[in-house]
Amino acid sequence: MNITPDALVYAWLGPLPVSATLINTWIVMALLLTLALLGRRQLGDADTPGPLQNLLEAVVEALRDQLRDIAQQDPAAYLPFVGTLFLFIAVSNLLGVVPGFEPPTASLSTTAALALAVFAAVPWFGIRHSGVRAYFAEYLKPTPLMLPLHIISELSRTLALAVRLFGNIMSDSVIIAILLSVAPLIFPVLMHLLGLITGLLQAYIFAVLAMVYIAAGTAARPPQS
Repeated sequence: MNITPDALVYAWLGPLPVSATLINTWIVMALLLTLALLGRRQLGDADTPGPLQNLLEAVVEALRDQLRDIAQQDPAAYLPFVGTLFLFIAVSNLLGVVPGFEPPTASLSTTAALALAVFAAVPWFGIRHSGVRAYFAEYLKPTPLMLPLHIISELSRTLALAVRLFGNIMSDSVIIAILLSVAPLIFPVLMHLLGLITGLLQAYIFAVLAMVYIAAGTAARPPQS
């Protein structure tokens, strides 16, 4: 039993390992891209939408409504980014019930990359909303002495975001593997169902926290004229 998919190395490209984390990340991205392309092909037939189009539209509408409630503003600018985070994490976690598939979200390198994406997105959306000067001026309020504390806050919440997702997914995988090894005839269905629910919940929490951070980076600052 591997604690993290980073430990499962399939090959080496010089000094770089080709681990389960890398392979399964590409599998998830290929699956999402395939679903997006198939859904796009059905968009032309608005009179008789297919089941895939209905599913994708339901997911997009649900995400849009959730983001609007959190941000208290039009979420159109943030939906592609936060929605992609949610779908990637959700699909990664859901595929964890497939035998032999190690979810890339059980790797600290993956969750750190996702957290860094959120870390970069906060000032990106904040600057687009308010401008460079107005955005960074907030770090000096109510006094310039608060600047180090603001920076520490940004870094600590990024670390917490990465470690939280990694810890939850990794621990769930370990617990399920232990229970299945102890009583393989009793726990499989229940544990897989629990894994599905937990995976979706963790994807939702990560996306909500990302939206909260982005909304905090724009709500306190007036839009640039």
